[in-house]
Amino acid sequence: MKLTRTLQFHPALFQVTPLINVLFLVFMLFAMSSRFVLQPGIGINLPISPFTLEPQRNPQIVSVTAAPAPAIYHRDRKVSLEELDERLASGPADQRALIIKADRSTPYELVVQVMNRALKHGFSVVLAANPETP
Repeated sequence: MKLTRTLQFHPALFQVTPLINVLFLVFMLFAMSSRFVLQPGIGINLPISPFTLEPQRNPQIVSVTAAPAPAIYHRDRKVSLEELDERLASGPADQRALIIKADRSTPYELVVQVMNRALKHGFSVVLAANPETP
């Protein structure tokens, strides 16, 4: 007795399967990349401003949060004002641009203290803000 095949072989199926796999991987890449954050773990609600400045060359970023107790972060490490002063003084001479990312509800005095420490060491200071949405 001879057995016969009831399912027909389609060679096009072998060409479509890798294409579907590649499309799935591209979709997953876009879905996952939308979740990337520039500074993980530091949640800051920036104020809104209609003005934008040109990108700074080799900027250092200082983040100031307004949680129940305000905190200062320099290079993703929590520091005090004195430690920030030491870190800014010992920094390289070619990185003299500083971006201050302060939360909307941060005490203004703390932002000015951070700015004064940076200006004392010859930094050009930029205050970060979100762009105004139409």
